[in-house]
Amino acid sequence: MEWVVVDDVSTGLAMYRTGQLDCGPMEFWTVRQHDLEALQQSHPHLQYQDIQANGGALLAMRTDHPPFNDVRVRRAISMAFDRQALVAALAGRGQPTPAIPPGLVEWSLPIEQLGAGAQYYQYDPQEARRLLAEAGFAKGVQTQLSATVGTGFGTDLLDSVQLIQRLLKDIGVRAELKLQEFGAYVATTARGKFEGLAYGRIPIAWYADWPLYRPYVQPDNMSHVNDPTFTAMFTAQRRTQDVEARKHMVFDMQRYAAEQQYYVYLYAVSPTASWQQYVKNYAPNLTHDYGGRAAVLWLDR
Repeated sequence: MEWVVVDDVSTGLAMYRTGQLDCGPMEFWTVRQHDLEALQQSHPHLQYQDIQANGGALLAMRTDHPPFNDVRVRRAISMAFDRQALVAALAGRGQPTPAIPPGLVEWSLPIEQLGAGAQYYQYDPQEARRLLAEAGFAKGVQTQLSATVGTGFGTDLLDSVQLIQRLLKDIGVRAELKLQEFGAYVATTARGKFEGLAYGRIPIAWYADWPLYRPYVQPDNMSHVNDPTFTAMFTAQRRTQDVEARKHMVFDMQRYAAEQQYYVYLYAVSPTASWQQYVKNYAPNLTHDYGGRAAVLWLDR
């Protein structure tokens, strides 16, 4: 096996078109939705399969510091975002996501079933500005927005972060962009060591527990959540063996998360996996276990 690291998105796509790569050049061996239609027309012999991601994008914030310790501010920030516009900017296809991404079909709640928290998923800049004023920030908020651009997405992720910055400005939240190299981001921001806001990712949901544990319960959760109510709910679902009973408890946790907005969940993409015809015994797998999937496939050529 030869692992090829290609930093430039266009170069990766060109290598895939010419058969220098066996699978799609993007994360999880996919192709960008922006490139998909042209690629399917020019290379109909390639294999394609649509997938619903079991991860997604979010906005974390320092809920242990003002102004983000005020739920009205967090709700205002959530209502600042046109989530479908963000999907179009980064991925082309996808949908808004609750705390558990829609790829985990049996455990993820549709947005309209989030109860009182569903309203904070609506794009409503006017209501967002009213909430900020009610919280004492009629003149707006000055903060920082940390993000990384070193994850192989080319300009897509930067475009998305800049759109987030603009939408925040529309409601009076002026966020200074702090871009970090990927290693520095993982060592600091991803561990909750940042000021203000941070653009992050929902942990890949192999099972319902993980996207709830990592952001809310573990000591270095990005948003510094310290909510005894949520922790008690989390512990109770872990101790429940009846699957249906536990499922309803997980649903309640997603509703509670939507009300509190400790994290502003943005979207989960719907990527398209692609691979050459000669790649056998392969199916898309939205995890980072690249070695495991490579170990069981073979090339028939």
